Amino acid sequence: MITHKMLADDAIAVVEPSGPLSAEDLESLTKSVDTYLESHDCLKGLLIHTQQFSGWEDLDGLMHHFKFVKDHHRKIRKVALVTDSKLVSIAPRLASHFIAAEIRSFDYDAYDDALAWVRSE
Repeated sequence: MITHKMLADDAIAVVEPSGPLSAEDLESLTKSVDTYLESHDCLKGLLIHTQQFSGWEDLDGLMHHFKFVKDHHRKIRKVALVTDSKLVSIAPRLASHFIAAEIRSFDYDAYDDALAWVRSE
């Protein structure tokens, strides 16, 4: 399950997973981001804030996640991973080979620092 909100004035999407991601979670996020992108060229950033990443509910959730990344990675300038999850903290090194966005990880308690980094030019 995830909650998400758009900080429209900052062009930032904030995503907070609180359990395994489902296809419905990703569809809701996609709709929100796509609605914003209908009237804007890109998002300045995506901030993902979760203490631990719980994975995906099922294969459909994973596939929707991959589709979101494939369809949006060129429209998002920065991705901040704000988490204590060791698995997610290595994501910037792995993802940099496949994703156009600049990616950086932060400790879970460094939300404000992560938001400041995403806001910066």
